[in-house]
Amino acid sequence: MLKYKEIAQDLRDKIVNGIYKVNEQLPFEREMSIDYDVSRITIRKAVDLLVAEGLIVKRRGSGTFVKDINDDEAIEIAMKKQFLGFSTTHSDHKVKSKIIKFKIVNPDEKIANKLKIGTDEFIYHVERIRYSDNIPYVMEKTFMPITLIPGLQKKNLESSVYDYIENVLKLKIQSSHRTIRADVPTEKEQKYLKIDRYLPVLEVEQVAFLSNGQAFEYSISRHRSDKAEFKMINIKE
Repeated sequence: MLKYKEIAQDLRDKIVNGIYKVNEQLPFEREMSIDYDVSRITIRKAVDLLVAEGLIVKRRGSGTFVKDINDDEAIEIAMKKQFLGFSTTHSDHKVKSKIIKFKIVNPDEKIANKLKIGTDEFIYHVERIRYSDNIPYVMEKTFMPITLIPGLQKKNLESSVYDYIENVLKLKIQSSHRTIRADVPTEKEQKYLKIDRYLPVLEVEQVAFLSNGQAFEYSISRHRSDKAEFKMINIKE
């Protein structure tokens, strides 16, 4: 993970957790560069990322402030942390993946519509169990067009697919559309997630987009409800 993204994530967490409150001024670039032991350019990139997300605002001659959420028009955005891959959000733990399925297929009509491709095109069909410290957290089912994400291999699935996309293919992941719902676990999920039928799962249905607007991933992730947390913040502007 790039250093400026790590810093942006740390600042993002501090805003979400109330360490930096609404309308509070963030430390100056020079101060943060000393605290994080990086250049001021790196700090500037991290700050600019949060400005683009709508979490903070720069005021000429004053500094950078946590954005006021008491304005007029409300829009709901998912915290960037929730879009980061499992490997990143659990980077301080031992992360591993068990690959259940990895094959190339033609999409059915529903998946083709989600990815905005034809049913005669080829996609990866991936199913994985994601573990943190040897505890199963989530069962993922992912579909990606081969034309957009070429060369995907088993070794990428065992680590971070998003890392492969951004750092090997040099593509920029921009946004995602998510639907989150509670559901009863299937027998297969009970087996792989090591839960009983009384523990609900949280299903996250997602379409993820590159910076050029192309959908590169359609996924359905089934999370253990005792291990999952999804935070939202309302930004008004």
